Amino acid sequence: MQKQQVIERAEPVSTTGAETVPAEPGAAEAGAAEAAPAPSTTATDRRRQIASGLRASLAAGMGLVPIGIAFGMVVVQSGLPWWLAPVLSGVVFTGSLELLLVGMILAAAPLATVALTTLLVNFRHVFYAISFPLSAVRSRLGRLYAMHALVDEAYAVTAASPRGWTGWSLLPLQLAFHTYWIGGGLAGVALAHLLPGPIEGLEFALCALFITLTLDSCRSGRESRRRCWAECASPARWSSSPSMRCWSGCWPSSRR
Repeated sequence: MQKQQVIERAEPVSTTGAETVPAEPGAAEAGAAEAAPAPSTTATDRRRQIASGLRASLAAGMGLVPIGIAFGMVVVQSGLPWWLAPVLSGVVFTGSLELLLVGMILAAAPLATVALTTLLVNFRHVFYAISFPLSAVRSRLGRLYAMHALVDEAYAVTAASPRGWTGWSLLPLQLAFHTYWIGGGLAGVALAHLLPGPIEGLEFALCALFITLTLDSCRSGRESRRRCWAECASPARWSSSPSMRCWSGCWPSSRR
């Protein structure tokens, strides 16, 4: 009696009165295969996103190369070992601070001075993180690198086109900027060894770039002029302090 009740409970009850037709063998597997994306399509999308990130890096990345060349030449002409250029470019990866570090290393600046200068120069990155599409990167290691490689150029490109970023397009963008900067520094090291004598004023290259960008911003409109005065106020204030002359790249101890 108990066995008969178990069998009756196991039988499916049809609500429509029609007989239940058993599924054909392999039908479930075929449906699952149709629902899942094809591996080739996923690989194609990834290649397309990587290519999109690399293309987006070209315009701003070409501006990094000459500044990197100037940085590499400054390292060699200051008497520092040549390998310091790629090491600073890979570990620090922030152009303005790297140029300042060359002068501070030569001057044997205290660690507190180095830390304070780093905080002041890179404090803008705190605001970059507010709108930077870091959530597009899913892997933990990828996010760590994205935070490390959050430079002005990467933020500018993503701010101009804030939508559509994925980890497969954002990381190649930042990796390309990193490559441009390190490659420019190595080219500057090689060029410095080929030149017969030093070139004065290379430490002013990045500052000159910022001045050019600021002047272009001032010419574009009334709101930009107000922003221009705000941009000019902070460097003028810091350069007026004798303890912050490194901002202008004119430390006497940084020259041989």
